Amino acid sequence: MTTKWTSVFYTTFINDTRFEILKRYDRLRMIGSGAQGVVCASYDRLLERDVAIKKLSRPFQNVTHAKRAFREFKIMQIVNHKNIIGLLDAFTPQKTLEEFQDVYLVMELMDANLCQVIQMDIDHERMSYLLYQLLCGIKHLHSAGIIHRDLKPSNIVVKSDCSLKILDFGLARPSGAALMMTPYVVTRYYRAPEVILGMGYQENVDIWSVGCIMGEIIRGRVLFPGNDHIDQWNRIVEQLGTPTQEFMTRLQSTVRNYVENRPRHAGYSFEILFPDVLFPNVSSVQMDLNAGQARDLLSKMLVIDPERRISVEGALNHPYIRLWREESEVNAPAPNSYDESFEQQDRTVDQWKDLIYSEVKNYETINRNQLDALIRTIRDESTE
Repeated sequence: MTTKWTSVFYTTFINDTRFEILKRYDRLRMIGSGAQGVVCASYDRLLERDVAIKKLSRPFQNVTHAKRAFREFKIMQIVNHKNIIGLLDAFTPQKTLEEFQDVYLVMELMDANLCQVIQMDIDHERMSYLLYQLLCGIKHLHSAGIIHRDLKPSNIVVKSDCSLKILDFGLARPSGAALMMTPYVVTRYYRAPEVILGMGYQENVDIWSVGCIMGEIIRGRVLFPGNDHIDQWNRIVEQLGTPTQEFMTRLQSTVRNYVENRPRHAGYSFEILFPDVLFPNVSSVQMDLNAGQARDLLSKMLVIDPERRISVEGALNHPYIRLWREESEVNAPAPNSYDESFEQQDRTVDQWKDLIYSEVKNYETINRNQLDALIRTIRDESTE
């Protein structure tokens, strides 16, 4: 019964992008595109549900793209949390390694990304609840030793009922001591200072991004819209102030010389940066949420020195967030262990291609067997 749906492909063009996909997916329409790929909304005729299909953008054009494709696919297979996008299916239309060039990921379909929410006037309850869900998703990733590193409004999707999910794990990295990264790979506006300055980074690098997103929801515009990484740093210190000398001592000498020779800034209080007029007019009496609490949380997330920045757990316990706390969401079962050994392995593009092809084909086999079992169960129940 499933052969017709799970092994037969058809070709269609969405704008200028060629989609060669399984017949079970139809009614394609473009909903987004970016450096990582093109995403279409679709309808799964087999399981009768709406889905999103992401075609990875030229995954084998170089080693970096191939490694990112492999990383995203591996992480999506191990995470399992209501605030992280779920992988429903993955496939390639090509039948041999020699032909292999396309990877499609099928995910849950959401209504919008956070970019659209930022343009709306939202009350304290909605903002608090969105942040709570974002923090729950981040904590789940961290429990598997995964730091997202690229949290931004376009990588966070929501439904009309205010449910939220994190997506796009192409830049995620295993957590550990003093990991380094090149500054230019992460979307600039949401980069933590330790990333901009080439320091080591740990889990609360994601908290800085959450602070930037929260501030953007409140202001309605990007907090630190730097033109390059130097301009990014300058915009941060102009608003938040030049960091302490103790922080400076932890910088590499060349970076420290630059930072110390920049004009010093006292920074502004969060009451000035985020005045009451930016918040909803009426405080939430029922839930005891107000602008003062929101500002306090922001002031603890937007801390230049990561050693003084609030942790994910600390943010989840903050008065502006903790009223939503459900232990089953905050401390959901950890994902399967993330084997990050591939991060240190040097492979050619062809070797990455071979590895991804094997992973996708193995996933297709497992998924098809599970689908057959599900359909048999449904059929048996309908005949009882």
